[in-house]
Amino acid sequence: MASGSGDEEGNTEGGSWRLIGPVEGLSKKRCRLMYCSLGFNSDVCLFYVKGEFFAMDARCAHSGGPLCEGDIEEADGVLQVFCPWHDYDFNLRTGKSGTSLQQQVYEVKLEDGNVYVKHANRLSLEPFPADQKS
Repeated sequence: MASGSGDEEGNTEGGSWRLIGPVEGLSKKRCRLMYCSLGFNSDVCLFYVKGEFFAMDARCAHSGGPLCEGDIEEADGVLQVFCPWHDYDFNLRTGKSGTSLQQQVYEVKLEDGNVYVKHANRLSLEPFPADQKS
């Protein structure tokens, strides 16, 4: 494994590699919500599109819309997610929008059949109990 695992609390700049789960299971859905230990506004979407994983903040930078529920389209070779609330588009690789908005994106790596996301806080496919949020 590279630099860290899913159960470490990473407060270093850039974060730590967080184990999300096996590629085999995670590649069966186009988008999964990853809950962040900081709570609702820090959750992350894990997208699987055209054989690649991408991760970005789950709430739209415009008004907080749920990007995991957005449509994913390819235009001129660029994969984009569209917010279901106001149709803002975000490049899955860079987080840039056709507007001045920007979504935070996170590095994703595959190692030993597992998906890892580089993030400063714990991530989980299940909600954190209220007493474990930090």
